[in-house]
Amino acid sequence: MKIDIFTIFPDMLLPLTQSILGKAIEKGIISIEATDIRDYTLNKHNKVDDYPFGGGVGMLMQTEPIFRAFEAKGLKPQGKQRMIYMSPRGKILNQEKIAELSKEEHLVVLCGHYEGVDQRILDYWNIEEISIGDYILTGGEPAAVVMIDSVARMIPGVLGDKVSVTEESIYSGLLEYPQYTKPREYRGLEVPEVLISGHHKNISLWQFEESLKITKKNRYDLFKAYLESEKKLSKEEQKILDRIIDEEF
Repeated sequence: MKIDIFTIFPDMLLPLTQSILGKAIEKGIISIEATDIRDYTLNKHNKVDDYPFGGGVGMLMQTEPIFRAFEAKGLKPQGKQRMIYMSPRGKILNQEKIAELSKEEHLVVLCGHYEGVDQRILDYWNIEEISIGDYILTGGEPAAVVMIDSVARMIPGVLGDKVSVTEESIYSGLLEYPQYTKPREYRGLEVPEVLISGHHKNISLWQFEESLKITKKNRYDLFKAYLESEKKLSKEEQKILDRIIDEEF
């Protein structure tokens, strides 16, 4: 996948070059390039914003530098790229959208600042608006990092183990169960006995039960959706689920 990001603060995107994504870039699985919109202004002060028509608080990012930046990268309004603007008024990013975006070959992400961008940019370039939550950030870059990270890790080869993608929290429909590592005891805190029993079936049932408990307690909306999904369960799993439904947390 090729990912082009348009921003006025490229350094805010440095996390995308680290860790797992950094290795995926080195392997050529994904490419991530940040373009500084200020480089495409025509004024000596590299100004990219101005007051909105009709009044209002704050400034808007202007059409010209963004249009010129897009065109300099060879983008066309009806091109094959998928264009996204990180916006608090956009549709909320969820796993369904992440999976959808992970199948694209070319993502273009626009990061706004101030009070946003001129609407003509979104209309002319047919840009989809996406939000990562019901809160306001200082700019679109942190949101872009979240979206790109979540999308990139769904691309085959980015994570070494495909199972680790599909079985993680959210992907399975339930939040992740508690996990432990060495030492087995620390300051009187011990690892649950079942996890060191070597009995794989009992371990699996314990993990299932813990995931149900945590999901019901922290994300009842996901727990309810899991019940409505009518997943096929073993007799032991169904018995655990029936018990958790009746328990208070």
